[in-house]
Amino acid sequence: MLGESAAFPARLLRHASAEGAWNMAVDEALMASAGASGVAVLRLYAWSEPTLSLGYFQRYADRDLHAASRSCALVRRMSGGGAILHDREATYSLVLPTTHPAAEQPASLYTLAHEIAIGLIGDSRAQLAPAPTASVAAEPFLCFQRRAAGDVLSGGQKVLGSAQRRRSGAILQHGSLLWEASVCAPELPGLINVQPELAAIDQSALMERWATAMARRLGFSLVESELSQEERKTVQRLRAEKYASDTWTRRR
Repeated sequence: MLGESAAFPARLLRHASAEGAWNMAVDEALMASAGASGVAVLRLYAWSEPTLSLGYFQRYADRDLHAASRSCALVRRMSGGGAILHDREATYSLVLPTTHPAAEQPASLYTLAHEIAIGLIGDSRAQLAPAPTASVAAEPFLCFQRRAAGDVLSGGQKVLGSAQRRRSGAILQHGSLLWEASVCAPELPGLINVQPELAAIDQSALMERWATAMARRLGFSLVESELSQEERKTVQRLRAEKYASDTWTRRR
């Protein structure tokens, strides 16, 4: 970490609800930009419809293992891990150039993002704890039924998890805070299902506080930003050629 006195250039992007292919294309485009420019990115975003995202290494055929989400939109992430049903959640991405000191210990980014979330929700009497050890059993299809060191649990239920990908001179980490159970994945309780008293928390305000705390801990000099014209072109290309393409989605 750089510490609070340092200043590493970074952008803050807030995006309204969008389709899965666009969201994944944006994350990849920002990763390329950060690697080329040396400027980090924090992005807060949401999903316009319930969407199942497959991990990079998952088999397309395995989506039939989860009946409740068969009618949902489908996209494949560039990060690994289990499938995620994106619906009633808060989603973030952190893109860090490999020139940032924290890039030398990428696992520390999981810890940082999750500990900050624990602290912020803990201010509102949440009972959260990191998962003590990685799961050794056969991995379930859904990410939020898996357990890994550093996952955030509430009442024994996983409510926050993140995944990474490193390439093009940058590290992408994106994660989901499961806020409430979805009808497309009713077996996964969200934070306010486990602790109904937390329903009064303003989700958007919570994520803003999280982004501010992340920026401070990573030594970011944070500037509000939008996608550049060049990034928009890259997003359009990646969406069409990759994330909205059956060739990519069914690649395994």
